[in-house]
Amino acid sequence: MSHGEGGSILRQPKSVWAVAFACVIAFMGIGLVDPILPAISKDLHANPSQVELLFTSYMLVTGVAMVITGWVSSRIGPKRTLLAGLVLIVVFSALAGSADGVNGIIGFRAGWGLGNALFIATALAVIVGAASGGVGGAIILYEAALGVGIAVGPLLGGLLGGISWRGPFIGVAVLMTIAFVAVITLLPTSPKPTRRSSLADPFKALRHRGLLTTALTALFYNYGFFTLLAWTPFPMGLSAHQLGLVFFGWGLCLAVTSVFVAPRLQVRFGTVKTLYVVQGLIALTLVVMGIGTQSKLTLILAVIIAGLFLGINNTLITQAVMKAAPVERPVASAAYSFVRFIGGAIAPFLAGKLGEQISPNLPFYVGAGCVVIGILVLASGRKVLARVDEPEEPAPTPADAGRLLVAVDAGPAGTAVVRHAAEVAAQRGLAVHLLHVRETEVVGDDAVALEGDVDAEQLLGERLAQLRAAGVTADGEIVASVGTHPEVARLILDRAVRLAAPVVVIGSSSHPGLHGLLGGSVVAEVSRHAGRPVLVIDPAADRLSPVTG
Repeated sequence: MSHGEGGSILRQPKSVWAVAFACVIAFMGIGLVDPILPAISKDLHANPSQVELLFTSYMLVTGVAMVITGWVSSRIGPKRTLLAGLVLIVVFSALAGSADGVNGIIGFRAGWGLGNALFIATALAVIVGAASGGVGGAIILYEAALGVGIAVGPLLGGLLGGISWRGPFIGVAVLMTIAFVAVITLLPTSPKPTRRSSLADPFKALRHRGLLTTALTALFYNYGFFTLLAWTPFPMGLSAHQLGLVFFGWGLCLAVTSVFVAPRLQVRFGTVKTLYVVQGLIALTLVVMGIGTQSKLTLILAVIIAGLFLGINNTLITQAVMKAAPVERPVASAAYSFVRFIGGAIAPFLAGKLGEQISPNLPFYVGAGCVVIGILVLASGRKVLARVDEPEEPAPTPADAGRLLVAVDAGPAGTAVVRHAAEVAAQRGLAVHLLHVRETEVVGDDAVALEGDVDAEQLLGERLAQLRAAGVTADGEIVASVGTHPEVARLILDRAVRLAAPVVVIGSSSHPGLHGLLGGSVVAEVSRHAGRPVLVIDPAADRLSPVTG
């Protein structure tokens, strides 16, 4: 509950809107080329495996570049890193659109991948850092940009690709040029990080078994994912417009489940158990595609349905990485991305070779097999990943039992929550245990800390001082959350049970992000499952209201 302030999504600086617009275009990068792969193959007299190298070069360079993005950003600053990425995307997408041969496009897509890595690695942090209308509103914008980019990329690729295969590349160059002008004009210079990253940090991080296990799982899963994404357009035999519509449906399903469905499944069944099931369903989908390769309807339905599973998997495996890795988030993200993109780089080219030389069905079977290997790798690390869904162990003393549990965030409701909690504690003769959840929000394949360690410690100290000044005996703790509002609620509920708290007091603020906006609040989750009275503070009315689950 680091940022309980609502923060209107519309009350953001123009710089935030400029970066969000650029994010939409950047997230189109992968799906944009799907509808034009057959057209490039036909017009440039290239076989499928050659055309598939558009994905391989892009993913390979993106993965390797992820290792250096932290090193670059810590030396030239986030804004310059972001702008460098935009320039590279503009230049290389324009060159790809003007190329006369498939080899030229392959090379220029590699440059595009470098630019995309520099941009994506810093965009979320830049948006959050520039936000003035509330961090929650900024995250909603980023999540919306992610969803729109993934879904609309294939649609735009199909629309422009129906005119010429060059259209999508030129379109991206034009749109990213507009974004570059807006960002360089509107975004203020951000300070350089106080600590410089080392190029060796991501490789050292892979020594940790939990991070290595999840990264290798993602490598094999990504092989299956990019087999579906890159090979399917060839046996489908559809026009660019039709392919754009199919992969629009895929992207829409992926965006929806990653934001709204994944958090619910994670809370109900656990991260690792859900990953087993979802990756099993992805493998099964690829098997069905292998069996029904000659059926257009089967492939179309399978691609769209696969989007549902892929969205859940992407969100939960990112959460698992951030929880399992005992290193800084940017380092964990760089190491994880480096490994997983290897699978995304190998799959397209190998799928093309297998489909050309042996059978168009075989790439799907191989993809399914790789996903199954990923499940086995995940299972091999079950002991080290067992704590992914376990809340941090509190350190209560025997005297803590029966204390009033008060959950506070960094929003404006915090002062009112503590004041009313002091009154309740005095009336009931209870001591208070103050709980502050420091959140890391997972957005797509990235994550951002909503509050620093120093800020969290300062907040807890101020709230405890407020309680003690009112004559209330109080202690407190800070716990870390990686995920979304159900995860925050789960931490609060866990503490209520462990402390045998007779009452829970909480503010009425909602969790930031799209899932908080449309999926309910922390209060709703706590009230539904607390099994004890929950007193909610409405900061606007400055009153306390009892809520029953």
